Amino acid sequence: MNNSNKLGNEDNFLEQIFKYVDGTECLNFVSSDLSDYFTIEQEIDQRRITVNKFDVEEVLSRVDEEGQEFLQVNFVSGKKILLTKQLIGFRPLTMFGLDMDKLPKVVTTPDIMNIFDAIQESLCHEDNSGEELEVLRKVYDSVVCGGESVGFNLEAERALFSRIPTQILRTSA
Repeated sequence: MNNSNKLGNEDNFLEQIFKYVDGTECLNFVSSDLSDYFTIEQEIDQRRITVNKFDVEEVLSRVDEEGQEFLQVNFVSGKKILLTKQLIGFRPLTMFGLDMDKLPKVVTTPDIMNIFDAIQESLCHEDNSGEELEVLRKVYDSVVCGGESVGFNLEAERALFSRIPTQILRTSA
């Protein structure tokens, strides 16, 4: 009886997610042949997150400081995502040597390009420091790994970053 109750909760959680996403203009479901998974795409950057429906542990309706409703989706693994009207938020992954208190608690995929732009800008300045570049590299890794850990495919972002010669990122100019 406990299992059927759990199954009922899973169905309710999925229904909450589907209803919320259907009510937004900037998030869309992408059709999939996989019956145990669903994929949501953000219109702003066409980034997609794929979620195993059995990994969803809880769905909470929340309201931000501006009064906008969003959903917090908690996974069995302890990870979570936030579904807003425009974006999917996630937590950056903790990185050794990176002060996580200086990073936002929740980031989005567009933040990845902002960090990449900051790296490029820093590389263009003669007075850039190797330390600053190393911190930016760790922030980039933290956000990309955090996104991948919740289901985003961020191979394109990894490939973009890999085009920067590693010796530039490891030495000061």
